[in-house]
Amino acid sequence: MKIAIDAMGGDFAPEAIVEGTLLAGEALPADVELILVGQEDVIQALLHVPAFSTSVVEVIHAPEVIAMAEHPTKALTQKTRSSIAIGFHLLKEGKVDAFCSAGNTGAMMVGSMFSVKPLEGILRPTIASFYPKQDGGHGVILDVGANADCKPEVLDQFAELGSVYAKSVLNIANPRVGLVNIGEEEQKGNLISQQAHQLLKVNKKINFIGNIEGRDLFTDKADVLICDGFTGNIILKMSESFYDIFHRRGIEDSFLSEFNYEAIGGSPILGVNGNVVIGHGISSPLAVKNMISLAVKMVESKVVTKIKQALENKTV
Repeated sequence: MKIAIDAMGGDFAPEAIVEGTLLAGEALPADVELILVGQEDVIQALLHVPAFSTSVVEVIHAPEVIAMAEHPTKALTQKTRSSIAIGFHLLKEGKVDAFCSAGNTGAMMVGSMFSVKPLEGILRPTIASFYPKQDGGHGVILDVGANADCKPEVLDQFAELGSVYAKSVLNIANPRVGLVNIGEEEQKGNLISQQAHQLLKVNKKINFIGNIEGRDLFTDKADVLICDGFTGNIILKMSESFYDIFHRRGIEDSFLSEFNYEAIGGSPILGVNGNVVIGHGISSPLAVKNMISLAVKMVESKVVTKIKQALENKTV
């Protein structure tokens, strides 16, 4: 297995990315090869132990960097030798099994759309994330930022993608799907939510259990939460603030610790023809390590193949 990591992406790159990659390399099985993509001289200077560069981490040179604030499409078009562009090229050509970056999220989405491309039948690729449950375990929430506006049929397909992901990566046999809404009743919500509810309740590919209110997000009522990217991103960022607020107040709790962005490390882009993981822009070495671990789980679970099968109406 080969995992490519954008060494130049993130607020604390390349130092935090290189350190996190080395931490992952020490923890992962020997048959997992990690490849840092970026400015080779800069990366090699950070690889203090010579053995690392040969036994744990390979370096592929990419002279250009896409900055966090750059326009995604323009940057990828003009900077074809950037770490993100080369990372996607490696993934598209099958030279790596997954690509991770804590860099420009827009550029990662554009690369996913126009390099590895969406799977046939996908209406909109989506960014998913894990969330902790009060009684233990995790669920999946999507979309968390790729699609601010979603048509009902897009939300319906998100439910299918989230179900396959929960089965494959979280090993939940029959994941319960809930639609994030302002009330439990079927007729609640805006027009999009109402129309999506009608599609979800007759979708035989999923186990739809109805609407989920904000107060029940972190209970065990559902395993997959469906919403547009506008709502999902607000939930995600608000959830991350829980840990920060209580940590600053000196309150430590195992459940609250699950809201620390470092715990998961990254969010997958689902619906594209490859394993792509986006890390937080402020990723620390620990977050990078966990981002890479998530990519490894995705490869091991064959989630992309299983999503293809689900879209083809085959048994997953």
